[in-house]
Amino acid sequence: MREITLPEAKPALEWVNGRVLQKVSPQRKHALAQGAFIGALHAWAVEHGAGRVGTEWDFRIQPPGEERRPLVPDVAYLSYDRVPYEATAEADIPRVAPDVVVEVISPGDRERDIEEKIRVYLAAGTMVVFLVEPKNRTVTAREPDASRRYIDGEELRHPALPDFTMPVSILFDEPKPKAKPALG
Repeated sequence: MREITLPEAKPALEWVNGRVLQKVSPQRKHALAQGAFIGALHAWAVEHGAGRVGTEWDFRIQPPGEERRPLVPDVAYLSYDRVPYEATAEADIPRVAPDVVVEVISPGDRERDIEEKIRVYLAAGTMVVFLVEPKNRTVTAREPDASRRYIDGEELRHPALPDFTMPVSILFDEPKPKAKPALG
């Protein structure tokens, strides 16, 4: 099977629906959701010694019978079961799909491209793709045979991340300023 290779670029390049897509530089709402998700996921991974977490991480993904292609999830979790702790070189640009993918939907994202990325991730072995939609303040967990929408006010939980919980609202609410102490 052939591998699709793309030149290095900033923002990163991905191969979706037979064409090159360049990741967009995120706006504030995208950055807020991405930062909050990685913060919660990283804390969980450290606490459980479960694996690696990263943003804009370059993966080379190959569903069965298809070409290997580059995809760069907004947030990814890769367990030590898939790429062991000691295999640091393999973890730089993994040739396996992440266990968990988070994609924050941007205004310019095409639905057909989003659906293709989900299809590729799940076909290659990702357990769940979380689609974060800042506009609707929702998160949709997509699995090979199921889908569940989490709304603002709910706790996000999923079997792919045992004991992980995160209030959906932290993805969308900016931290409030603290009152400054009076100078006296």
